[in-house]
Amino acid sequence: MKRVLIYRADLLPPSETFITGQTASLQRYTPWFAGLRRYTKGLTLDASRVLSVTKGNNFQDKLIRRAYLLSRISPSFHRKVQQIRPSLIHAHFAPDGSLALKVQKLLDVPLIVTLHGFDVTKGDEAFRDSLFGRMYLSRRADLWQQASLFVCVSEHIRQMALERGFPEDKLLVHRIGIDLTRFLPAEKQEPIVLFVGRMVEKKGAIHLVRAMQSVQAHLPHARLVLLGDGPLKPELEEEARKLGVKAEFLGMQPHNEVISWMRRAQVLAAPSIVARSGDSEGLPTVMCEAQAMGLPVVSFRGPGVDEAVVHGETALLAAPGDDRELGEAITRLLSDPQLLTQFGEAGQRRAAEFFDIRHQTALLEDIYDRVVDAATRRIA
Repeated sequence: MKRVLIYRADLLPPSETFITGQTASLQRYTPWFAGLRRYTKGLTLDASRVLSVTKGNNFQDKLIRRAYLLSRISPSFHRKVQQIRPSLIHAHFAPDGSLALKVQKLLDVPLIVTLHGFDVTKGDEAFRDSLFGRMYLSRRADLWQQASLFVCVSEHIRQMALERGFPEDKLLVHRIGIDLTRFLPAEKQEPIVLFVGRMVEKKGAIHLVRAMQSVQAHLPHARLVLLGDGPLKPELEEEARKLGVKAEFLGMQPHNEVISWMRRAQVLAAPSIVARSGDSEGLPTVMCEAQAMGLPVVSFRGPGVDEAVVHGETALLAAPGDDRELGEAITRLLSDPQLLTQFGEAGQRRAAEFFDIRHQTALLEDIYDRVVDAATRRIA
């Protein structure tokens, strides 16, 4: 069986189940993982197929990683990668793709890069705040030239990539998909409004907390449950306290626990916005998962969101940043069991048609084949 080297600097943050879901669905390619480091308390990976520049996160490891970012020299890491003999490299996120260029040169195999969101929606100024970001900007033109293909998770991401200067003839829209056998519908019995995501600006959780003030005024038994962590969590907790909103901040949860909460909830609230840095959604995976489970979605209209759900059929979308309209949408759904059922059933149909990971990954392997075959013909 052919091998594909999955490249991500951090292997792998808990929020990136979309990567492990995709690799677990591969049928004709065996995935190996390579990157800078194993992420502390990250997703479970087969350790026998994981290679990293460093294994720990002590001071020496940090120095080694910093040196690698600057020099891209690590004989031991590169020797192990060469022993894998993959047919191609699949990097996730553009900065990681630029980091993989050295490995690509050593292996002399094609490189494809999935563009997910921030890598093309954020402005260059935001990347200049970190060494990794500055490194990416310095090598971006090389990435455009040397990568065989850039896989965009939505049409919005393709358009943003074009605006950033990515070569149009190398851009392809392909949805990752979700495992429909894991995200099964369940009876929704509790008036729970669920938020799942990182607590950063683009996820818009502050708008949800404010919107819930009016929701709980009309429906006192409505619960707000927030799963996830991030730099804005203290601010969100303080806002909920100040407004008198009953909110349960449960922090980062294992994926199985997230699914359990999605089965209990009646509404998924994912009020994503465009952050001040320009960062916005690519294709919000949690919305696709919610639809598969028959869970209606409430959000703001905006990039990426409009491709994940259908307003008035599987979701209610408010004007961007309009807390009042967001609250009205949540109240409307919680107050109308028939509408909840109608939206839930429509969401299941949409997920089955557009987001089945088995079908989407089969298409991805066809993409792998075409890229590998094209590279083989060039060599011949």
